Amino acid sequence: MRRRAYGVAVVVAAVLASAGCSSKYAGGTESSSTTVDTRTVKPVDGCGKSSWTDPADLSPTRAPARCRPLTPSPQPLAKTRKLTIATGTLSAEYVAPLEVAVDKGEFKKEGLDVTLKVLPTPDALPLLAKGDIDAMWAAPEAAVMNGVKGGFDIKWVAGNFSPDPESKSGLWVKLKKGEAAADVRMAGRRMGTMIGKGSVIAYPMQKALATHGGGLDKIQYQQLGSADVLTALQNGGVDSAWLLDPVWRKVDDNPQYAFLGGQPRGEPLGGMLYGPSLLNDDVGAGVALLRAYIRTVNTYFAGDYKKDPSFVAYLAKLLKTDEAVLRSTPSLSMDWEIRAGTTTRLQAAYKAADVSKGAALPESRTVDRSLYEEAVGHQP
Repeated sequence: MRRRAYGVAVVVAAVLASAGCSSKYAGGTESSSTTVDTRTVKPVDGCGKSSWTDPADLSPTRAPARCRPLTPSPQPLAKTRKLTIATGTLSAEYVAPLEVAVDKGEFKKEGLDVTLKVLPTPDALPLLAKGDIDAMWAAPEAAVMNGVKGGFDIKWVAGNFSPDPESKSGLWVKLKKGEAAADVRMAGRRMGTMIGKGSVIAYPMQKALATHGGGLDKIQYQQLGSADVLTALQNGGVDSAWLLDPVWRKVDDNPQYAFLGGQPRGEPLGGMLYGPSLLNDDVGAGVALLRAYIRTVNTYFAGDYKKDPSFVAYLAKLLKTDEAVLRSTPSLSMDWEIRAGTTTRLQAAYKAADVSKGAALPESRTVDRSLYEEAVGHQP
């Protein structure tokens, strides 16, 4: 195990060294690589004013951007381009737009031959930086931010979703005798989580803890498998837990437990990350990939998609999950846009959790909205 860990460290260090030499941000200056900035952005039929929202709008009631169904229309590449997208899972609901896009041929309409490959972020990150894979369906986690600081040419280029107002995916606590949700004090409590401190969940977790006398540095963490988090909370192995969809349904009606907060509404915390192959080498393919993704959202996920029983049955089969489980939680609010300042807030949480050092990266190093803006015809 030690030998394998050393080998991984050497590979990552080597990739960081090479990325530092080739990155357009190495040395603090941008290279003359062709970027989306030099491309012509034209109006897109079916994508009007509603296809873009001001990134500074952080309102939890903000309506996500939308075009008409079946738009933006495909613009096939002259030659078929093979692309590999890494994702941590193929069974989670937030991956559904990509799987539907593959199944319904939306990527093929753009001249893209897309493969979805299951890889955890730590394994996918160096491959993305080297160009061995083209994109990641993940999140700007601490490992990603630290990689960019080290020279990786990687950016967050599109969002994925924000929760429905009825969702209670997030921080749950087992109440002590005589305790109510309003007076829960989290400092010193043990939290069970399948997600480490370097996850984007650190940001909403920090917000929830702050309102209950806690902080990322004032609680004890116990990392558990996905099947063990709820069990540990119920049997007293931990005092609190971050429960995901649909696990929180198991305690929702039990007065012994209280929901303290979850992901901010209206603010996606993950989505599509591009490496140098789509940021610099083949921007047209990068735009085409997002165009197909956005068209899939507008056509199949524009509203409360779980109101359609036949579509829920289709999704359950596609995701290889139980249809009743899928129906048990509200529809996600699929959202391809990225809010202003999200990566800054994430980095503040990572620093508080002691998984990141040094000054925060500016948004110009971490986010590129221009590809999805081109896909919907928005001219900044």
